Amino acid sequence: MINNSESVLRTASIKRDTKETQIEVRVTIDGRGQSDISTGIGFFDHMLTLLARHSGMDLIVKAVGDIQVDGHHTVEDVGIVIGKAIGEALSDKTGINRYGFFTVPMDETLANCALDISGRAFLVFRASFSGDRVGEFDTELAEEFFRALAFQAGMTLHLSCEYGGNDHHKIEALFKSFARALRIAVAIDPKFSDEIPSTKGVL
Repeated sequence: MINNSESVLRTASIKRDTKETQIEVRVTIDGRGQSDISTGIGFFDHMLTLLARHSGMDLIVKAVGDIQVDGHHTVEDVGIVIGKAIGEALSDKTGINRYGFFTVPMDETLANCALDISGRAFLVFRASFSGDRVGEFDTELAEEFFRALAFQAGMTLHLSCEYGGNDHHKIEALFKSFARALRIAVAIDPKFSDEIPSTKGVL
């Protein structure tokens, strides 16, 4: 389990129970990239572990879903809850950089992420996969996860895989580029640490 100092302010815990999934998530923005992940979908667990490590957030995810049907409900609902937790942990977004950009090369694959924690939810996802699955993870669910997270976090998110051959590498590079861009965006700008990063005065 993860041990976090109670003095950390940017943290949130959310539970969501439906007839299809039961999910508990805890996010600590100012963490050490530690994680405790269990969704019942091995490749998805791997991606969420990478998300925590490369974003610098501490992330706990406990999900039980109807994976005997398929992974769609579990993956989408985990995205929903993580997005809500990130939004709640960032509160009014005082002092954050707001924007994040990152490119990740992974062997033959190149992935890009640009994001804006703007309060305006939008997703552009440009990636294609040669197979239907990586392990027990449906490749089409990568887009569903990021859409759910972006819309619940109030984030404009552009993700693209410029090229690549291996679907595992493509999805992993997308998760890593997102994580690294998020790490930049949520970091506190020391020059403007007491200001909302918008001319509107609110995000």
